[in-house]
Amino acid sequence: MEIKPLHGTTTIGLVCSDGIVLGGDSRASMETFIASKEAIKIYRINDFLGMTIAGSVGDAVYLVKLLQTQSELYKMEENRLLNPTAAASILSLVMQENKMVPFYVELIIGGLNNGKPELYTIDPLGCYIKESKFASTGSGSLTALGYLESIYNQEMTTQEGVKHALKALQIAMSRDSATGNNTLIAAITKKGFKFYSKEELDKLSKA
Repeated sequence: MEIKPLHGTTTIGLVCSDGIVLGGDSRASMETFIASKEAIKIYRINDFLGMTIAGSVGDAVYLVKLLQTQSELYKMEENRLLNPTAAASILSLVMQENKMVPFYVELIIGGLNNGKPELYTIDPLGCYIKESKFASTGSGSLTALGYLESIYNQEMTTQEGVKHALKALQIAMSRDSATGNNTLIAAITKKGFKFYSKEELDKLSKA
């Protein structure tokens, strides 16, 4: 079965010196129709683990809920939090087992593993890749990646990363019609998982 390219969003993951930044827009589209302007594309899995989604919303939300459940079970059984490496492995196995009717999604998994930032991308057939710098998925990803490539440095803090993720999303919105409306950005550091408010993002964009 041929896997067609996924369309209709832009999500971003950044590896920073003190953590991970995840970002996404809020537009959900069906061909040329804007189905929603308030789609959520970043999910908290636990205090130090997050996930972005692109592609089929139904498939993606199922995988989010599955991973959240696995995280809770892991915490009860192992008395510690599920980390990005284990999360990517779990999702990869689930998706590998469903190749005949694949999940039409592209995922980014990011968080801390023993305090160290880790970022993974996962394709529709369950192949996962550890990313050392940044990643982007969806129809606006090429535009976002061009910007991230030009500004990235490994000493970047999450505060700087949030600002650059916001800029990359704004650029993608200006060029990709399937990316748009609002931006949602989160940072994962040793302090935990934090979603940035619209007021905080507005202030950063003017700094």
